[in-house]
Amino acid sequence: MALLQISEPGMSTAPHQHRLAVGIDLGTTNSLVATVRSGVAETLADEDGNILLPSVVYYQENKTPLVGVPALEMSSSDPLNTISSIKRVLGRSVEDINSANELNPFSFVGTENSVPRINTALGPRTAVEISSDILLALKDRAEKTLGDNLIGAVITVPAYFDDSQRQATKDAATLAGLNVFRLLNEPTAAAIAYGLDQAAEGIIAVYDLGGGTFDVSILRLRKGVFEVMSTGGDSALGGDDFDQAIANWLLEVLDPSIREDEIAMRKLLSAARQAKEQLTQYASTTITVEGYPDAELTQEKFEQLIETYVKKTIAACRRALRDADIGKDEVSEIVMVGGSTRVPLVRKQVEKFFGKQPHTDIDPDRVVAIGAAIQADILAGNKPGDEMLLLDVIPLSLGIETMGGLVEKIIDRNTTIPVARAQEFTTYKDGQTAMRVHVLQGERELVSDCRSLATFDLTGIPPLVAGAAKIKVTFQVDADGLLSVSAQEVNTRVSASIQVKPSYGLSDKEIEAMLKASMDNAQQDMLARSLREEQVEADRVVEALNAALAKDGKQLLSAEELANITFKRDAVIEARTNADNPEQIKQSVKALEAASKNYVARRMDSSVRSMMQGHKVEEFET
Repeated sequence: MALLQISEPGMSTAPHQHRLAVGIDLGTTNSLVATVRSGVAETLADEDGNILLPSVVYYQENKTPLVGVPALEMSSSDPLNTISSIKRVLGRSVEDINSANELNPFSFVGTENSVPRINTALGPRTAVEISSDILLALKDRAEKTLGDNLIGAVITVPAYFDDSQRQATKDAATLAGLNVFRLLNEPTAAAIAYGLDQAAEGIIAVYDLGGGTFDVSILRLRKGVFEVMSTGGDSALGGDDFDQAIANWLLEVLDPSIREDEIAMRKLLSAARQAKEQLTQYASTTITVEGYPDAELTQEKFEQLIETYVKKTIAACRRALRDADIGKDEVSEIVMVGGSTRVPLVRKQVEKFFGKQPHTDIDPDRVVAIGAAIQADILAGNKPGDEMLLLDVIPLSLGIETMGGLVEKIIDRNTTIPVARAQEFTTYKDGQTAMRVHVLQGERELVSDCRSLATFDLTGIPPLVAGAAKIKVTFQVDADGLLSVSAQEVNTRVSASIQVKPSYGLSDKEIEAMLKASMDNAQQDMLARSLREEQVEADRVVEALNAALAKDGKQLLSAEELANITFKRDAVIEARTNADNPEQIKQSVKALEAASKNYVARRMDSSVRSMMQGHKVEEFET
């Protein structure tokens, strides 16, 4: 299916001119850069022929940071100044990291504007700054290979990265001097690579288990069009957890007090990582930690240590299939991505779950970078007749708070992006001139059960009666998954807006729990929502009735009628306060409305008489 390629202004490609763009896989353990040359996507190597750039930075006083292999070599001799797995910190707070119950190798030295800073020989460094050093090394590699006329890059991120993590990634790229065409979900990048190679239609499950993140995406490939049907995963689950599982076992076998020694812990984690890699090929391995006796680890014991983590990934696969409303038998291909998919237990469990052998014919370390390079080539304008359209989705629903602490979803999860959705709201009270817009993320019905992203105020609303003003709230998610929200009063055109950049991402437990909680509590949530809606309606009716009675109740009602209405009103207040069933509140409101029926009619008659006083009937005839 040939789609018309429309280039951005100034980016059209002249005949025989090829604009150089790259795809970057910014990984937790390793990073790569790739490009398309002569129509073929290929990863770029350094001077020594290394494709993988270890995502490690070594800081030394008054010197340029070392990145990659030279930095990795310093991890044993100077571990406190050697920073690895920084992606797990990107866009997160110290509280997020500490609550994850991980072996934390970082030495934090306080925060600035709530941003965690890591102590190094060059002074405190943020995760954005450290990530930018890695991106700068990849940029230098690309420019040495391709020349210095690099016009842009596509950078991949885990599909479950939220706004703050994505924004932190873009900030790191900007700091490295890269022009970011767009951020691309890692599983989607892998699907691009395999879609071009396989040229098949069907449903693809992309299982991406890297060093620090796990993503699963269910994609539909049809006539050259990729559509993400659902996505799921965990932004803090990966091969690092396998390392930590081995490290925990080593602490028990060797000496638990090692945990108190930062240098020894770095060495322990390094030895654990090497053992994991050995056990992808051999039945057992000997682990050596300087100053302690050797320990023997078998593949069988290793699989016992990591079984819980692998089961978590399979549970995420099951949820993703349920979200896509498909069965396992409908999946035609399984794509394995990420270095951690080399672990034999991972491949066995994935094959067992889906009932078919996964694809591993493209190097799982390279496939994401290759897909990003292909997308970058398209966005650079090098393929005017390209046959691929890419559709991504948002992972969690977005909405705002309404009266009663309820969440009104404006964009549902798994909606294709980029997307813009608008919905009209109104005022709750007479004379209301301002409205606070509270932006939320999550699948639950109550504000207290969802994640707060941002708030902003819309002022200048005309002081009309309740329900008369019209406020249009618009949510817009761009191609990078970043959210902007605006609110406008339709009549006066007064408006306010905000670009949602939350300080930090979800904690590990929150990411994993949000979708599960929405399913586990679906029935209770709907009951709670119905109850809140009836409570809000009861409040509205009581408030309107009180205002009316204060104005003309004694004039239009007899003492008996007034007492009856007051009794019914108090019954509504009682039900609103104490009833745990929405139907009880609804019936009490109906009883009050029935008791007030004659009073409402008299008020209308009185209003009409007042309006017509001093006029003839003929004046109102048409």
